[in-house]
Amino acid sequence: MIKEINCNKKNYWENFTKFLDRRRSANKSVNKDISKILSDIKKNKIKALIKYEKKFSKNSQIKPSIKDINNAIKSLDPKIKKAIDFAYKRIHNFHVSQKTRNIFFKDNLNNKIEYKYVPIQSVGIYVPANLPSTLLMNAIPAKIAGVKKIILANPKNNGKLNPAVLYAAKKLGINEIYTMGGAQAIGSLTYIQKVNKIVGPGNIFVAGAKRQVFGDVGIEGMIAGPSEITVLADAKTNLNEVTTSMIGQAEHDINSQCILITKDSNLIKKFKKDLNLKLKKIPRKSIATRSIKNNGLILKANNDRQIINAINEIAPEHLEINVTNYKKYKDKIFNAGSICIGKYSPMALSDYAVGTNHVLPTYSSAKFSSGLSLSDFYKKISLITLSKKGVEKIGEYATYLAEYEELKGHALSIKSRINKE
Repeated sequence: MIKEINCNKKNYWENFTKFLDRRRSANKSVNKDISKILSDIKKNKIKALIKYEKKFSKNSQIKPSIKDINNAIKSLDPKIKKAIDFAYKRIHNFHVSQKTRNIFFKDNLNNKIEYKYVPIQSVGIYVPANLPSTLLMNAIPAKIAGVKKIILANPKNNGKLNPAVLYAAKKLGINEIYTMGGAQAIGSLTYIQKVNKIVGPGNIFVAGAKRQVFGDVGIEGMIAGPSEITVLADAKTNLNEVTTSMIGQAEHDINSQCILITKDSNLIKKFKKDLNLKLKKIPRKSIATRSIKNNGLILKANNDRQIINAINEIAPEHLEINVTNYKKYKDKIFNAGSICIGKYSPMALSDYAVGTNHVLPTYSSAKFSSGLSLSDFYKKISLITLSKKGVEKIGEYATYLAEYEELKGHALSIKSRINKE
């Protein structure tokens, strides 16, 4: 069921990159549908939004009442409330440490240069149907950064409000809540609620819509699409840990990506059997099975160089280094959203209550971007205050460059400030 590539074969790298590229390009097929939805919402606003919500989710109530929200929260199991409270505290404590510091520089000519962090004024957070952890991961850093207006888009689950997401929203002080999902939710946040930035992971429709609205609105500096994991294992790795980590990501979405990399042939044989057995026992076996079949891979490596090169090419959202000697790998991995090191660090735990953020780059965007952090909720503004001596000194050299670049207007503007009286 799961594909396998052996690095013994001469064309293994070509087959490996083809496997990765196929998933990366598959989401392009939905771009036309996404464009249609976004254009319709941009033009027809709420009327179009309701049309698509009815079509895709059979939902006609876009804004739930306070009464409905409170009733949903009352139904929540107390142990789930405690779990959310516990996760909130750890996520908050870790992200508080990311607070920024304004920069002030003054030189010997009394020129003053500042770099000021300013919170984004309004943010839309997309949270898949039943994932309160995702709301915590997005809203906590936004609140710490000082974002004044946070709007939640959370689709109904089987026609019902999600009590855990709503409990988290109440804890976070989020009052503007909309029950909408998919590309239409991204369109609404952009063209109806008109937020400054949209954050939060989602399926290929959500991720694709965010890419298309970028420019009209800000998004994270990454692609937060269907989940991914790469597991590095060796002969001494516990088989159950490998299998459950792979399945744990596969059950998210049929477009999730799960890759096992190992040098051990015996582990591969055992894993294949264990995978088939365990897939049959989980509630979301249909989703996980399709995910493994479409996007699952075993890479049989011969040496550490092949392992390191493969991981950096995958640039996985999540990487588990579950081997005896992890030190020879961890400092050579440059492309990954997060790295879980050792047998006691399951990636799934970081999805909830470790404290690090689980909104991470997918589709290899870890090659050029990072996971969500406090910095995603700030703009940076430069402030420049030059003295009379300062503009004269700096202006002399700046004028040379302006004239060299044939930008006469620049040179004249500078000279207008340094004319001798």
